[in-house]
Amino acid sequence: MMPKRDEIKGIIEKVTQIIIFELKLEDVTVETFNPDLDLIDELGIDSMDLATIALVLQDVYKIVIDEDDYPKLKTIRLIAEYVGEKISARS
Repeated sequence: MMPKRDEIKGIIEKVTQIIIFELKLEDVTVETFNPDLDLIDELGIDSMDLATIALVLQDVYKIVIDEDDYPKLKTIRLIAEYVGEKISARS
């Protein structure tokens, strides 16, 4: 079951906050961060950053993110959809 659009919007905001905080990004806010920006190619985050973000998301949302899925988590929107699906699958 796919999560609702409103839920995804909320998850996108939360994921953006986590990424900005964890990566100590400056000059960007939740409002100005493009959810379709490629985090690896355009923002330059590495696998350690991605692992850190995944761990925080697992804690926040009480989900399990399989390490094999990390390559799919390229943008905030994709991460939010992934998290939303995990939450939906749980209920």
